[in-house]
Order: sequence, then structure tokens, then C-alpha cells
Amino acid sequence: MNKFYAALFCAMLAGCATQQGADGQTDRNNTAIAAVVGAVAGAVIGGQLDDDGNRDRGVITGAVVGAAAGAGIGAHMDRQEEAFRDALAAEQRRSEVEIQRVRDDLLKLTFDNEVTFDVNESAVKPSFFDSLAKVSEVLEKYDSRARVIGHTDSTGSESYNQSLSERRALAVKDYLVRSGVAEYRLTAEGRGELEPRESNATAAGRALNRRVELLVTPGDSVR
Repeated sequence: MNKFYAALFCAMLAGCATQQGADGQTDRNNTAIAAVVGAVAGAVIGGQLDDDGNRDRGVITGAVVGAAAGAGIGAHMDRQEEAFRDALAAEQRRSEVEIQRVRDDLLKLTFDNEVTFDVNESAVKPSFFDSLAKVSEVLEKYDSRARVIGHTDSTGSESYNQSLSERRALAVKDYLVRSGVAEYRLTAEGRGELEPRESNATAAGRALNRRVELLVTPGDSVR
């Protein structure tokens, strides 16, 4: 039966084969990858938990159930990623937001601090209202959770930067709540100057380090 397990695993991996996009970049099938991860996890759990002691049947059942769950999460996040990219197309063209698929179950939206907050301020700039309204519309449409994380550069004291990043993250969260997103779906935290993207030795690097991130994951109904 070991050969069967190997064949099952190889068949699932085949679904993860990468494809070359028209731009020459590798385009991963996120839904297929999520299905494989779910199937492997389900197979392991199913092999251990089959009530009748039939391990092989448990493996197969677990793999099928896990694959379905993983594919569902991947498809959900695929649709939400597309919705964010469509809604924020203008902001992306202006390099005001970067949208990344970090994992099959994790999206990261990074907003340039130049369009979100004035220097040393934690009040959301009016010019950022429209972008946040678009984000809230997508979050309302798809069952998901979002962590709002504030970051600063290293200018000023570490304690001041930590406080500023927390206040900025909370300001973004509060605006999303006022725009209609249920508060229980959002959290806010500040990382201060602790997680720079680039060196703080240059003005360009410091500008990249001043940012607000949204980490979006599936909600309970999707898992």
C-alpha cells in the first residue's frame, strides 16, 4: 500500500505544476497548491483517525476531504485577490499600494505612507479615504479577517515610533469599521521600526519603511 500512497501524493503534486504566463513569469495555481496541502494533511489525519481501524480507507477519505477544503480556501482567496486588484487598479498604477499573495491563505496589501498619513501624524489623510472605502467593500463581500499593521522608519526614538505605528494602525482599522466592516473581523497592531523593508540609511529606504499593511486571511466560514 506504500506504493498507493506514493502514487496518490505524486498525482496531487501534478496539480501544482507551474505554468509560464505571457509575461514570462511563473504563474502558480494557488487553488491547486491549497488542494494538495489540504489533501496531504487530510490523508495524514485520516490515516490516524479512521474509526474502524481501516487506515487505508481513512487516508483516502482524509485526502478527499482535505483536498476539497484546501481548494475551497484557495479559490476563495483567488477571487478576493482579483477583487482587490480590480478595485485598487488606479492605486497600483500610481504605486500607492502593493498587493502580494504571500501564501495560498494570505494576502498582503502594503500602502505607501506618503498617501496615508502626514509626517508624525496618526489621522488618516482625506486623500486615502477613497482607497480605504474600496478595501472595505472587498472585505465586506468576502468572509475574511484582516490584521492592520503600522510600520515606521528609524527616525526618532524607538518608543515614539512604536506608539506612532500603533496609532496609525488603529486609525486605519477604525476607518474600515466606520465604512461597514464588522469590528470583530479586524485587529490593529504596531511594529514601530522593528521590521524595515530596506535600510534606514537612505531617504528612499526610510520612505519604503513607513507603511501600513493589511494581512488578509479567510474567515471562519471558509475554513
